[in-house]
Parts: sequence; C-alpha cells; structure tokens
Amino acid sequence: MPSTGRKSVIAALRRSLWIVASLTILLPAAMASADAVLLSSLQLNNVQSASPVRADKSAGGNPLTMNGQTFDHGVGVTGPSKIFLDPEGGSTTFSATIGVDDDQPADVTGGATFTIQGDGTTLWPPPSGRGGRGGAAPRPITKGTAGQAVNVPVANVRVLVLQVTGNGVHADWANATLQVTGAAPKLVPVPVDEPVILTPKPPATPRINGAAIFGVRPGHPFLYTVAASGDRPMQFAADRLPGGLTIDANTGIITGVVGFPGQYNVTLHATNSLGTTARAFKIVVGDTIALTPPMGWNSWNCFGSSVTEENVKSAADVMVKSGLIQHGWTYVNTDDYWEINLRSGDRTLQGTPRQPDGTINPNSRFPDMKGMCDYIHAKGLKAGLYSSPGATTCGGCTASYQHEDQDARTWANWGFDYIKYDWCSYSAVVGNNPTLDQRKAPYILLRSSLDKVDRDIVFSLCQYGAGNVWEWGQSIGGNTWRTTGDITDTWQSLSNIGFNQAGHEKYARPGHWNDPDMMIVGSVDVGSGRNFHPTRLTPNEQYTHVSLWCLLDAPLLIGCDMTKFDDFTLSLLTNDEVLAVNQDPLGKQAGRVKRDGQIEVWAKDMSDGSKAVGFFNRGELDASYSAALSDLGLTGKQTVRDLWRQKDVGDFDTTYSMTIPRHGVVMVRMRPAGN
Repeated sequence: MPSTGRKSVIAALRRSLWIVASLTILLPAAMASADAVLLSSLQLNNVQSASPVRADKSAGGNPLTMNGQTFDHGVGVTGPSKIFLDPEGGSTTFSATIGVDDDQPADVTGGATFTIQGDGTTLWPPPSGRGGRGGAAPRPITKGTAGQAVNVPVANVRVLVLQVTGNGVHADWANATLQVTGAAPKLVPVPVDEPVILTPKPPATPRINGAAIFGVRPGHPFLYTVAASGDRPMQFAADRLPGGLTIDANTGIITGVVGFPGQYNVTLHATNSLGTTARAFKIVVGDTIALTPPMGWNSWNCFGSSVTEENVKSAADVMVKSGLIQHGWTYVNTDDYWEINLRSGDRTLQGTPRQPDGTINPNSRFPDMKGMCDYIHAKGLKAGLYSSPGATTCGGCTASYQHEDQDARTWANWGFDYIKYDWCSYSAVVGNNPTLDQRKAPYILLRSSLDKVDRDIVFSLCQYGAGNVWEWGQSIGGNTWRTTGDITDTWQSLSNIGFNQAGHEKYARPGHWNDPDMMIVGSVDVGSGRNFHPTRLTPNEQYTHVSLWCLLDAPLLIGCDMTKFDDFTLSLLTNDEVLAVNQDPLGKQAGRVKRDGQIEVWAKDMSDGSKAVGFFNRGELDASYSAALSDLGLTGKQTVRDLWRQKDVGDFDTTYSMTIPRHGVVMVRMRPAGN
C-alpha cells in the first residue's frame, strides 16, 4: 500500500514503547547488566505464531528436541511466525540453534524457512555476491535434521525480526541469546497496518471503464456490457457498430452475431442526468478471443465442494448490485462439484453420471444448467464451468475422459463461455511421470472439441505449471494457463507465487495469458464452503496482491464470497486506473527490472507509451527507496501518477523517491512530462 506521508514503522514502534507500556517487556534491571539474555526469558505474549508460543518448550509443549538433541532453553513457535525485538542499541550479537522440532505432527509436511532481518536488511542467511545485499535464498529445514547454528551481528540494529515460514511447522529458536553490553533488549508487537481505502469513489458523472478492445470469432454469439460508473439511470449508445450487433440503450449490453472477420472502430457513449462521455472501443472479429485477461469470479475459494446453483446466481446478482460490472468484471465461474460424485456420501451429489447417449448430468444442486447460464447472460455477464481430462475431477466428480466432443457440445448448448480444465485424474491415464507430449495431449484434444462448437469458450489450462506450460500453452490453443500450484491466503503463498513469475512475461500476449491462480482477498474458505474467514493477508499485502496481478496481466478471478463484501475489499476491486493496467490492449506483461534487497521493481509497457511500475517491499519494515528512472529505460522529465490514489504526484528528472510500507507497494504510471 502506498504510504506517502506516513510515519515509519520504526518510529511507530518507538512510540509504542512509551504509549503502551504493557505491550513491551523490559528485562529486570539485574538482568540488563548480564552478558547474555535468553530470548525465552522475555514475556512472549506479543509474538506472531500460528499456535501459542512457548518458552523453553516446543510448540507442542515438549522439551525442545531436534534430531534427537535436546535443548534446555529456547522458544518454540508454529509457522508462520514473527518475533520483533528492539535491541535498544545495547546488543552486539544474536545466536541460536534453529530447526524443526521432533514433535512436529506427522500430517504437517514441508519444512521451516528461517530468516533474520535487521532494519529491513537480511542478516541471515548471510549476504552473498559482491553487493552483499539481500542475502542468499533461505532453504527450508525439515524434521529430522540436526539444528543449525546461527550467529548474527546486531550492533546498531534498531528492529530485529526473527521469522519462520512454513504452515503448521513446529520451529525452534533453541538457546536463542542476545549478547548485551548496554541497554537491555525489548520485545515489541508485530506491526499492524490499517485497512486504509485509497481508491477514490467514482464521480457521479458517467465514466466508461473496462477493456477498450474485444475479440469474437465470426458467426459466434457476441455479448459485451459497456462498463460505466456514475449515477443511474444511464443511457447508452454506440456509433459504427458492425452489422449484426445492437446495443440495449438502458443496460449497455451489446449482443448479436458478426458474420465476417474484420476490425471495427466503435465509439461508446454513456449519458446520465449529470452529463455524457464517450470512449473509443475496438471490436476484432477473428481467430483470437480473450484479447485482455478475463475478469470475474470463481466459486472454489469460497464455496468449494458445497457450491450450488443458488450460490452461483447470487454471485451474478452481487456482481451487478455491488457495481463490479461497472468496472469490467464479467465472468461468473462454477468450479468443481456441479457434477455427479459417486464417491461422496452426500445425497445431493448422487445420481447417474451420464445419460444413455453419454450426455453428462449435473447433480441435484444444479437442476437447470441452461437456465442458470441464461440468468447470468441476462445480466450482461458470462458463465464459466470446470472439468478434467481424466475420468474424474480433482474432487472425484464425473469428468470428460473419452467424452470430449460431447461435453464441449453440451457446455456450448447450456451457454457456457469459459472452461477450466484441471489435470488431476489424468495421471491415472498416463502415469505420474508423463512426457511433454502426454502433458499436452488432453489439452490439444479438448481444444479440437471446442473448435467444433459455434460458441466462444475461453480455454483455461489448469495443470499447475508442469512441463513449463507457459512455453507451449499458446501453441496448443490455451487462452490462459496456470503457472503455479494452488494459492492460499497467506503472505508466504502470495509472495512465493507472485514474485516467481519473472521470466514468464515473454510468453504472454493478447489472447494468451499466464495465470498465477485466483485472488485471495475478501471472505474466503478455500475448499469446503463452511469455514469462512477474512483473508489472512494484511491490508498492505492485499494492495500488493492486486497491484502485482494487474501488472502480470493475470486473469483476475475473485475467490471470495461476494455477498460478504466490505468497503475495503470493494475498493481494491474497483480502482479503474489499477485495473486499466491489467486490461491494457497492448497486452505486454510486466517483468522484474530490479531487485534491491527486499525491494523489487516490476514494470510494464502500456499502449499509450507510458509505463506502469510497481515498487514492492517484501521486507518487514517500511522502506525509503529512490528509483533511478534510467533503470526503467526512461529519459527526460517524467510525470508520475499514483494509481491507487488516482492523482499525479509530480514531475521527476532522474529519480523518484518514496516510502514503501512493509509487504506493501507503490504503484505508479510514468509518462513524459507535458503529455
């Protein structure tokens, strides 16, 4: 989240020591003069840990033990965890033996990654390379591994952060000790950032938003809704629509069929009682659809295996009522569990998987698939669906193996506009170590099936980045392809996925997009539809999430229960200047242009010659940063516009300086001054 004018976190932490004395723990005076202070001697009530932190015990309440070696002192935490310390200028070194405790539950897989930061700089793992900035990439430590000794100089460090990542991992800071020559160290609370809304409310006058280009295949049904904010009622018109298309003056929904290839330069108009506006809009009738990344909603991260037709129709209702449709949000996608599932004991999932002629049957939760699609289309939205190339889906429901042509026809007859095709059980067909040709085969097959129907269906490949799908997804006709495993609503998952997209940008272009998975803002569940909770991402992290996904030209698929929208979440999803970066018709995905310690700079060329830039702070403290415009390939004076606040911040010749909040972003657009 941009933080121009904010006090630094360090200053805030200092104030907290005076204002909220109960939140900072001073060692007794007798201990302050000691040569060594054990971390476990502090009152650890302000430590971030997935379960209660324990002094001189493991997270499970047992003696601290790593690979059979027991330690008398230390701190046991459950990842993800953070401990913030203020050494008060009196500590010289921090030492510990780190690792995963032997009492970690067997069902917790993976390891713990330890990092130590001082004032935003990584102190451990040790710095590497000539510059010595940022540290080497930390490696996870797994259960059954001997503890690893750590000894880090901390003289003059103002804020020391001990961090563990790894969900549910029992991590030990054994014998954690600060060598003290002066003032005693203090424990301080983990900083909390507030959900500050930066997006200005749209004006009451008409403003046309959304994509400025749209693709359709000749002879296929056309459906596009003019995205326009402003007071209602509103009237719509369009100049130079190609023959076969009409616009509804009251809703702005354009429908019809265009029979022949071509490019059509249209002007859209929106009028209300306060004024009128116009915007250029290009319709491309040809072989390529999804000329900008799809924007919409998917049911999985909120309703999971419990999804119903009513959930999906309610999502369509909310997309209109909340105003999302006025900002370009379009797709309402049903994920797994619309089909029959013979493995489940749930009666609503039971039934005959297919009719005698092979036509797939939905389960009883979805009594009228065509009616549901008609309902969604009547609102000016589009409908998406899910299947797998194996015999069953990820959840064990009926999938499309050996029924590809038939299922594609059925989906088209129902009226679906988007298909997510999830690898899952296809491993039972080709084994767990398929060749590249075997990885491609089921997607090539369904592409052929989709090409036989008289309907545009966005083809979303979901096979988790296996076989470097970004290198061949376009060649086999994919419109989007997953580049990663499933995302979860944690900073660890978000940052590991989002910031590892560097290098993929050369494979993205209009009609073909890298997909780092769904969005994790709002009220989510991720799986069952019964355990909703507010996203575990902090407000700063949510700004990072939306900014990075827009720069990456990622499909924007909301994963939350939209009926539970709050003002902050809605503000994240309705900032038209941020969304315009994602929907830019040039379709050139951002790449990482610089990594400087905990700061990463990502930039994207825009169709109007400007450059969209995200300055990201992956560190634990606010950071001051000066960006050289030459690093971005820019020369001459540049006007810098803050996209979240939607305002120009000034003209800059050589550098642009800013404060970037912890886990946050400053997202701007730069263009030559005077343009």
